[in-house]
Amino acid sequence: MTSLILAGCGKMGGAMLAGWLETEFVDGGIHVIEPNLASADQFADMPGITVVESADDISGDVDPTVVILAVKPQTMDEALLPLKRFVGTNTVFLSIAAGKTISYFEDKLGLEASIVRAMPNTPASVGRGITVYVSNNNVSKETAALCGNLLSAVGESISIEDESLLDPVTAVSGSGPAYVFFLIEAMAAAGKKAGLPIDLAYRLAKATVSGAGELAYLSEDSASQLRINVTSPGGTTAAALDVLMAEDGIQPVLDKAIEAASKRSRELAG
Repeated sequence: MTSLILAGCGKMGGAMLAGWLETEFVDGGIHVIEPNLASADQFADMPGITVVESADDISGDVDPTVVILAVKPQTMDEALLPLKRFVGTNTVFLSIAAGKTISYFEDKLGLEASIVRAMPNTPASVGRGITVYVSNNNVSKETAALCGNLLSAVGESISIEDESLLDPVTAVSGSGPAYVFFLIEAMAAAGKKAGLPIDLAYRLAKATVSGAGELAYLSEDSASQLRINVTSPGGTTAAALDVLMAEDGIQPVLDKAIEAASKRSRELAG
């Protein structure tokens, strides 16, 4: 049986919990640690869910399969102290906290601890996230696969072996939703400058970006092919792409943005 302890039931933790309940993947009960009990109210009366304010409120005979660390990075030190008692051969610690490395957790929990570090993104809150995760040497293939299944409850999950890749992963997918939201803002602003009422421009931009994203998600064609499919030679789309794909167009700007986010991720990880 799979039993869980979820430390932190904010937006991401709550989204993951909802996904686990929907898929009925967890059959051994879930303890939710959330100091702000109101954040976990919607789950408090559900079968198999036990909501507590502190890890100290969890019975000593609880032996979780996975401890999910979904607290803010700045509160991680405090959160780990009462959870260290769960370190053992039967338990893996799965962190979704940005900037906290495997070595950090090994330092806090001990070198014998089984650690999986993951980087999700905010579309997980609507079941369309993508999460990349990496394990330390104490995690078996079966346990890593279990963590991957848990993460897949809110979207796709991808396992990697090189932890350093989580910095560019953070830059592309972790921070990426903000870039897309800004694209909607920028398209709407450009539409207004072209003569559209701002409300109409925003609706058009939002629907176009979300619709194109869904088309890319569902299609077997590459993004390049999809772009070619909707670009008529000499047409309006081609005129716009001549600007966007110029040497000083959007690609060098994105290169700089991704590098800046990767660098900051490395700095935060120490």
